[in-house]
Amino acid sequence: MQVQPESVPLQTGNVCPPYNPYVGHPTVVHHTRVQVTREMPRDHFLCSLFIMLYCGNPLCLGLAALIHSVKARDRKVAGDIEGAQRHGSTASTLNTCSIVLFVLSVITVVIMFSVLTAKISHIYDSYGRGYGYGGYQSYT
Repeated sequence: MQVQPESVPLQTGNVCPPYNPYVGHPTVVHHTRVQVTREMPRDHFLCSLFIMLYCGNPLCLGLAALIHSVKARDRKVAGDIEGAQRHGSTASTLNTCSIVLFVLSVITVVIMFSVLTAKISHIYDSYGRGYGYGGYQSYT
């Protein structure tokens, strides 16, 4: 959807230029036009959908981000730019929090798995050498 830039004049109407006594004729007044272009805000729909489906959806943040991104898309279609920016920003924040929680949980699981594997390997090695409970050698 292409938005046409708006041009807003800074002065309107017939303005009589002020008389300059040193020159003897009216000075020229230049009008300045400012072009304001509105960029449509992002709704982060695909990112929210990906996070909800593939990142385990910690604390339902992915679902909340998806809901806000759908609201942002609806507001954008309705022409409410401020509402679309607000919902898009909330969806982006929730997506970021969800990704951070997912990465932290993956790192925690990897660390716990490696520690557990090391403990089991140590226990297996100690029983494989013939040591029983308490570190004494068994004579069986």
